[in-house]
Amino acid sequence: MKAAVRDRYGPPEIVRVAEVETPTPVGDQVLVRVRAASVNRADLDGLYPRWQFTRLFSGVRAPRSHRLGLDAAGVVEAVGPDVTRFKPGDHVFADLFAFGDGAFAEYACAPERAFAQMPDRMSFEDAATLPHSAILALQGLRHRDGTTVGPGDRVLVSGASGNVGPFAVQIAKARGATVTGVTRTDKLDFVRSLGADEVIDYTTTDWTQAGERYDWILDVEARHPVLRSRLALAPGGHYVSLGGPGALIFDGVLVGPVVSKATGRGMSLMLWWKPFKSEDVDTLKELIAAGKLAPRIDRSFPLDDVVEALRYVDTGQARGKVLVIP
Repeated sequence: MKAAVRDRYGPPEIVRVAEVETPTPVGDQVLVRVRAASVNRADLDGLYPRWQFTRLFSGVRAPRSHRLGLDAAGVVEAVGPDVTRFKPGDHVFADLFAFGDGAFAEYACAPERAFAQMPDRMSFEDAATLPHSAILALQGLRHRDGTTVGPGDRVLVSGASGNVGPFAVQIAKARGATVTGVTRTDKLDFVRSLGADEVIDYTTTDWTQAGERYDWILDVEARHPVLRSRLALAPGGHYVSLGGPGALIFDGVLVGPVVSKATGRGMSLMLWWKPFKSEDVDTLKELIAAGKLAPRIDRSFPLDDVVEALRYVDTGQARGKVLVIP
């Protein structure tokens, strides 16, 4: 089978498509013929890797796993003898973050707990956009204590036009919030089309200094330290960051709890993320069935052009998700 692989850390250009052996499922493993996969910022973060401390987990000198790709949707081809939930022909999707990646391939093989049944009547392309980014959006709008966005809340989504942001805007709107989306000039209309009530162009306006106060801030890609971001948060509000430069990651971990206790405003890096949590997958399916959540796909690339797909996402040009089609 064909699969995207890499042997070292570096930019998208180090990735190549190679012929590798098709896995045979054993035990509780499921072999899936991948019909669509999607690119996530996390795929690129793991390539470089973006944060050097992550090499302690992924491999100090070279990556332990040579496979690539988190999100996959496809058809069950074969199952191991201990599989109880799936059978050949089932339509499934998965986030392979905790299972060694491997979505950018003609076949993916992982334990059955990695997979879930696809939403009814959904295309493979749409399903492949959901597992990583939509779950991040859903959990980013819910604090670790279970508190979540509700009717009348004022919500700001910074990074509203990429992988996670479009899902976050739609989920917040579905819950009755008034939503402001932050993006760059050429993507303002796209964010409006998601249902955002207001948009902010970060190239001309600093949302931390604009004088507005929000009950929830989901910062997909932190650009400001905690002490500055808190200026846009209402008393009792919640700020959650999903990532950013290494210095701001440590700022969220070390300074965030201190500011939270001192000000009564929750300032957190989202350390409570649970990839592809089954209850959250069910919530996504409910939102989709109700017509309140719809994936937005910018473009698709064939597997042979996976380097171009990764490079395109890395430039920040994408409006919504980018697909890789084996």
